[in-house]
Amino acid sequence: MEPDYLIAKLRFRHLRLLTEVQSRGSLRAAAQALNLTQPALSKALTEIESAFGFALFTRTAGGLTPTGQGEVVVGGATRLLQELTHLRAEAMTAHRFAAKIRIGAPPFVAQTYLPEVIARLVRQETPVRVHLQEDRVPALISALQRGELDALVTTFPLQMLESDADAFQYVNLFEVQFAVVACTEHPLVRSQRVDWSCLSREPWVMPAEGSMGRKLIEECFTHAGVPVPLPVIESTSPTTSLQFVAAGLGIGIVPDVTLLHHSTLKTGSVKQLRVVPEPRSSVVALIFRDGPANPRVALLKDALAL
Repeated sequence: MEPDYLIAKLRFRHLRLLTEVQSRGSLRAAAQALNLTQPALSKALTEIESAFGFALFTRTAGGLTPTGQGEVVVGGATRLLQELTHLRAEAMTAHRFAAKIRIGAPPFVAQTYLPEVIARLVRQETPVRVHLQEDRVPALISALQRGELDALVTTFPLQMLESDADAFQYVNLFEVQFAVVACTEHPLVRSQRVDWSCLSREPWVMPAEGSMGRKLIEECFTHAGVPVPLPVIESTSPTTSLQFVAAGLGIGIVPDVTLLHHSTLKTGSVKQLRVVPEPRSSVVALIFRDGPANPRVALLKDALAL
């Protein structure tokens, strides 16, 4: 199907219609949200499906569910609407800024690696505006899929991208190792070798459940054949976790780059334990959507010296 045909048949209001039907799950609820009658919405949806040449939703007594092809189309509609909003924001500030880049990163990358990169962007002759979203990796990937972010600089498990492997491009940047840490006064600091069986009996400060850091810890205990301890404290921030560890409230695990940048290491209030086997390392990569070249991603690549 030629792109000109869809351009002639579809309008941005049709994209909004698709996203509302998908999110509401029924014609009635979507019609109310769009201030349309249900017959008018049903007719418009039929016209949209006719333009694409296939059904976008399965109609049942319980409502409407996107087909496999419909999920692809609705995802694209969501990204196009996001891009339209972003385009307006960029146009309003075009006299002052070259662009506005929306970057996603987990806290440890945002706090240790990205400040220098962002400085290069905002200190250009024509500066770039930067929106930085710090969040857990699954939430960041979802935001990238929806078109709410231009790119991610993050660690990522390969299985998280496998279902959408063709939708992304990624460029490896560097490898990060994870360090198991305790307060300086902890008896394990003096041990030449600490195993996971010993660590399972200690109080722990862990990342939030479901996060990559938490899964990494659980994986270490599981591979060692010992129970995963229940944490006494859960924190979404590696730097905050270090503060709890420094206060002697539990054992923690943080990316080594966080440890090197944090004052607790400089003041000697936290020490890395000699754990065997060590937690596995992870790759930090630049991840962006595949498809037409995004000039904002190109600016970010320049700042990353890629």
